[in-house]
Amino acid sequence: MAEYLEVWHGTVLVERMPRLRGCRKHLINYRHVIDWLVRKPGAFAAYRYQDSLFPTSRFRRVYDALLEHSPARAAKDYLRILELAAKESEAGVDAVLGRLLEWNVPITPTVVEEHLRHDLGLPRAMEVVVTTVDLSSYDLLLETREDFPLANQQTCMNL
Repeated sequence: MAEYLEVWHGTVLVERMPRLRGCRKHLINYRHVIDWLVRKPGAFAAYRYQDSLFPTSRFRRVYDALLEHSPARAAKDYLRILELAAKESEAGVDAVLGRLLEWNVPITPTVVEEHLRHDLGLPRAMEVVVTTVDLSSYDLLLETREDFPLANQQTCMNL
């Protein structure tokens, strides 16, 4: 049996997901439900598949921090942060959340969006330095090949 389910629209692969075997298994992509949840944030607290809406452990830690600081706004704020991840960049939002958690500052959707817009918290591209290679060592290999006696060269060719 196939290990993946694929959704095709004509000749275009739209979605590929692992096949889940057994009872009571689910795979929820938060990007598919985020618009609905943002419109009805009260539904998040009792959402059956809430654990699927934390793409990384940082998102979960942020939701827990929001619950601790302002329980009344926690779901609404978290869903706005998750919406940023869905519509902008999950990796970018995750990096910003990591930085904000490290700094131990209050996290709000506005702060996350500002950091995301200003590229703060995102890992910088590494500078790559390519050194020049000394090719004279290869010349030495060619010189030693010429030093083989003719008999040895013929023996090598016959093999």
